Amino acid sequence: MTSPFLAACRGEEPDRVPVWFMRQAGRSLPEYREARAGTTMLEACRTPELVAEITMQPVRRYGTDAAIFFSDIVVPLAAIGVDIEIVPGVGPVVAEPFRTEADADRLRNLDPCDVGYVTEAIGLLVKELGETPLIGFAGAPFTLASYLIEGGPSRDYAKTKALMRSRPDVWHSIASKLAAICGEFLRVQVEAGASAVQLFDSWAGALSEADYRRFALPHSTAALMGVADSVPRIHFGVGTGHLLEAMAETGAEVIGVDFRIPLDQAAARLPGKTLQGNLDPTAILADDEPLIAETDEVLQAGRAARGHIFNLGHGVLPDSDPAKLKLVVDRVHEATRR
Repeated sequence: MTSPFLAACRGEEPDRVPVWFMRQAGRSLPEYREARAGTTMLEACRTPELVAEITMQPVRRYGTDAAIFFSDIVVPLAAIGVDIEIVPGVGPVVAEPFRTEADADRLRNLDPCDVGYVTEAIGLLVKELGETPLIGFAGAPFTLASYLIEGGPSRDYAKTKALMRSRPDVWHSIASKLAAICGEFLRVQVEAGASAVQLFDSWAGALSEADYRRFALPHSTAALMGVADSVPRIHFGVGTGHLLEAMAETGAEVIGVDFRIPLDQAAARLPGKTLQGNLDPTAILADDEPLIAETDEVLQAGRAARGHIFNLGHGVLPDSDPAKLKLVVDRVHEATRR
């Protein structure tokens, strides 16, 4: 049986439009909250049986066409010894922010032995998933660097942008080391059995196209090169409608489109690319009728692309009703079955 998800990634015609959700294994699921009770995020990510269970939960509940590996973008940073903590309600917080060349030297290469729990968890998952593909993932160098430089989440990325402009040598030193770490983290997941990967550049939308091309694009390209010949690669960013063409230059076979730009517009700008997206995550909070209508609109717009993988235009919101996500999966499958 050919996976609809992998067929769409390759630009082939699947027997239905495949669907999965970013953050599909997360706080919206009661079984996730139960499984995670009393465990920090990083502890959970280092426990293979728990990772496998959480990754499987939405596949069992929704019947999605792919599983996304349960982890966090800062896992490889913690694995190489960066003092980083995921603070509930805040996000990743770095004890000693990175601002100098000496700080760049604190970033060592990732060794597969550093993340043995990832290899073990994927081994468990591949057995349980059967024909359902597993998507591995990593955070893109710009987003990871912004956490390291700012010391935590930021609204304006002022320290990051100041460093890029004032000390481009230091910026590129940090970002190139992060690209090597990201690339190795993706490669570990693929070698363990992941069928595709996604590179998340959560904060790239804060950059102008010129700054993205100068400061981020080379490093995202390098990160994705690590698995260039092995599996389909998805690249996604938030608020990146102005960067779609540049992001496609990373070589990713699939471009994730957030909810701010219609898929048919994105398709006109990216001929030959499979697109992923892009239902507004807040639509899941609406009543059934408008939710189904909006789902249908996304499917209609997606027909303009070479291939379409249905997803949200960002992650599942914590207040989402799992029954609504199931409704969307069923609607996508019923409306597009060939």
